[in-house]
Order: sequence, then structure tokens, then C-alpha cells
Amino acid sequence: ARSFADIGDIVRGRDLFYGNTQEKEKRDELEKNLKEIFKKIYEELIKNGKKQALQKRYNDDKNNNFFQLREDWWYANRAKVWYAITCGAGESDKYFRQTCNYEETLSDASHKCRCQKKNGKDDTDQVPTYFDYVPQYL
Repeated sequence: ARSFADIGDIVRGRDLFYGNTQEKEKRDELEKNLKEIFKKIYEELIKNGKKQALQKRYNDDKNNNFFQLREDWWYANRAKVWYAITCGAGESDKYFRQTCNYEETLSDASHKCRCQKKNGKDDTDQVPTYFDYVPQYL
């Protein structure tokens, strides 16, 4: 199982989990696909953006890994990725099991799939821990 942080590491090309050798081909294929995706993003940025500034920022990438671009992309889009993982949850959406309640009983996380404080202030936007590993839901 993978956590949200693991997904960020994969996108940024920093996945430290090597796992079993049977999955090496899948990891290599995923990395190849990510390089292609970020190559296309880079080409669009160069075509439509400030060419010199972008080339300066991403110039040190001799192997076309696009690590800095991947870092920038993750920083800019991680909230959207989280939103997508939590299914763009609406006000009445619920997790699969009851989890949080400030009255010491179980209840559904029905506030955009997040636990809400009793006073309604400073709602948390963190996922309950049982939902931390997300690949099965992607």
C-alpha cells in the first residue's frame, strides 16, 4: 500500500521503496511514463512561457528526468491531487466506516470526507489514518 506522501515521492522521482524485483518492470514503466509526461509539460512551457527563465530553471537536467519540474508541479498541484483522491468529496459524502465524533461516539466523516470540529471552526483537512493508503481507491 502507498500513502499520499509516497505518491508525491513517485511523482517527484524520489521513490525510495524498491519493493520486490517482480515489480521492477512496473516501476520502470511508470518512471518512463512520468518522464514522457513531464517532457511534454516542459515542451509546452517552453513554447508558451518565458523561454529563457524556464530554460535557466530547468537547464541542469542532462538526463531529461525533469526532477525540478516534477518538484514544482507537485508543489503546485498536490492539493488538487489530494482533492481527486478524496473523490472531490461533497458535503454529504462519507468515508467507508465511522470514524470521528467529538461526543465520544462514532460518526461518519461527512464534511467533504473530513472530520469536523464540534464548534465548526478550523475544520481538519487531514484524512483519517485508515484512509491514508490510497492506491486501492485510485
